[in-house]
Amino acid sequence: MKQFLIFTGKIVLITILLTIVLDGFYTAMFIQSKNRGKIDQVYNSEAEKYDVIILGSSRANNHFVTSMFEEKGLKTFNYGMSGSHLFETSLMLKLMIERKYQIKNVILEADLNLAGIKRSDGISCAFLPYIHNSKVVKEQFETQTDFNELYYIPFYRYIKYEAKIGFREMFFNAVHKRTSNLDNDGYYPLKGVENGNMKNNIVNLNPLPNNRYYEQIKKICKENNINLITVMTPMCENVVGMDYFDKVKKAYPEIHNYENAVVENKYFSSCGHMNDTGAKIFTARIIKDFFTK
Repeated sequence: MKQFLIFTGKIVLITILLTIVLDGFYTAMFIQSKNRGKIDQVYNSEAEKYDVIILGSSRANNHFVTSMFEEKGLKTFNYGMSGSHLFETSLMLKLMIERKYQIKNVILEADLNLAGIKRSDGISCAFLPYIHNSKVVKEQFETQTDFNELYYIPFYRYIKYEAKIGFREMFFNAVHKRTSNLDNDGYYPLKGVENGNMKNNIVNLNPLPNNRYYEQIKKICKENNINLITVMTPMCENVVGMDYFDKVKKAYPEIHNYENAVVENKYFSSCGHMNDTGAKIFTARIIKDFFTK
């Protein structure tokens, strides 16, 4: 029995040591990479200066053509992330401030995501390699019910989110294999309406009053003298429940409603995402309304 306990103890000790070593190795590969995605690019940069930063979900990533801002002499990057919620959007801005970014204007896409405060596991997990190295990442996850497991158990976060930050992603970071996420200064153009879903129903959506993460973004911008321009972006003409945008405007009067700035289906790739042509029409309108004197 004694030998069995000793053997078991050795196995447990070896397992713990192995997870600590693997955790350190994976983390080292992530924190030295800056060409895989927008999160690692921000983490590994410092004191960048921008005239315009674009934040939000895919409805930011696909809707704001950065080159059109650049043509006006405005240094711009689109940090919209497909699938993200306001949890990740606010954390991205916090990470920029932690990295001492100097930002004049933030254009924030905030419409559908105002209806919730849950994190998007598929996007938020990309911040987890930095949870021990970034104060703001740690603080953001401290509000989550699984924080103790993610923070204190070695290698747990890499196992739980293996599909996103597991061996494959670690290896690509190690060999510096770049992705297209940073092309076009972060803007991701979509094609035409072929195979696009041109129906959407948002009847059951309701914006939360005083959405925690939106309020954090407003506070950060105010404290850092950043001009915050919050907008609702267009949806196609077949949407059911478009009064949602009126509810957003009532709850947050400062948000600019552009949901009908572009409406024809020919300008959309799917009902919630404009194609490149529609995005250019919309971006021209935003530049005219906010950046043309």
